[in-house]
Amino acid sequence: MLATQIRQKDSVFYFVAYPAEDLLEKVMFISRFYGEGEQIAPDEVPEDDDVAKFISKVERSEKAFQRVLSKAKVKSIKNFYETAVSQPPIPGSILAFTSERLSFDPMGRQESVGDLREPRGQYLIVDGQHRLAALYFYLQTHPEEARTIYVPTVVFDGRTEDFAAEMFVIINSTPTRINKSHLIDLYERVTWASPDKRFAAKIVDELYSEPDSPLRYRINRLGGRSRQDKWILQAELFNEIHRWLMSEWRMIQKRNYNSERYYKIVRDFFKAAANVWEEVWNDPDYMVTKPVSIKAMLRVCGDLSKADADPPVERVVRWTYRLAPWADMKRAFRNEGFYERFAAKGQVERVARIHKELARAVGL
Repeated sequence: MLATQIRQKDSVFYFVAYPAEDLLEKVMFISRFYGEGEQIAPDEVPEDDDVAKFISKVERSEKAFQRVLSKAKVKSIKNFYETAVSQPPIPGSILAFTSERLSFDPMGRQESVGDLREPRGQYLIVDGQHRLAALYFYLQTHPEEARTIYVPTVVFDGRTEDFAAEMFVIINSTPTRINKSHLIDLYERVTWASPDKRFAAKIVDELYSEPDSPLRYRINRLGGRSRQDKWILQAELFNEIHRWLMSEWRMIQKRNYNSERYYKIVRDFFKAAANVWEEVWNDPDYMVTKPVSIKAMLRVCGDLSKADADPPVERVVRWTYRLAPWADMKRAFRNEGFYERFAAKGQVERVARIHKELARAVGL
């Protein structure tokens, strides 16, 4: 197929005017999309393709919350395809990725224009799944248009999945695209993310997924759309842990501490806290496991770890004893009157106030 080779610094990629039908046969839909009475079922994601698994996770986890949103968006784009006459229906480029190295044969003196061989497998859509899903449904009802629509497509080839992950983050890192909670999942994979952010992201991931974590599955990775029982947004938890790590970052680097050390500190702290709060831990009538309290307790965790992190043996027992005075504060954390008891101008000030009260109760 005819393509233009584009060079930018150390990168080489291609621009192709892809016939609509040909492109739809070569792309991998990893989310479920709906039209009028029919759907595009998601393709099976290869087990070793971490990027495809990440992108598909938003659709396939948390009871597929995106289903209605996707249908409305696809319907809107399809309607635009039907009404656009003088305007190009797909003026923006689709970004497609393949880990295969594609051969490119220049045409004569035009070294940047030539014949690009298609991949043997399918493309991963880094950007443009909704536009292609709408195009799929549009071509079902307007097959005569198939031979007249060419899709501007940028093709990236021969790179690792990490490259595709980084591209996905760069493209989707504005507030109107995906929630910051999703982006935290990729901090470990992108080259421009600072070491401290990758460090914090690893701890958050372990707090969500490790079987011994008191916060396992209680962290909301999907922003405000999750309807499951969650305690705190992933982005909020990340910000609080990152804040703590930055206060100790020089020491972390000097002593070569790893993220596992800090994960275990947070894990043991919340185990001890749960022991102390007892029946009000995760009780909906109390604010103990609400975001404002979890963030305040994390600050106490940072304070306590500076004074008594080692040895890790019997740390839960030691800290349960140290946090024991919180048992007398249960009434203060009842929902009724909570915001009056911890009066503040906003959540930032309220977290600071709760932290102060909790720390003072345990002598920190």
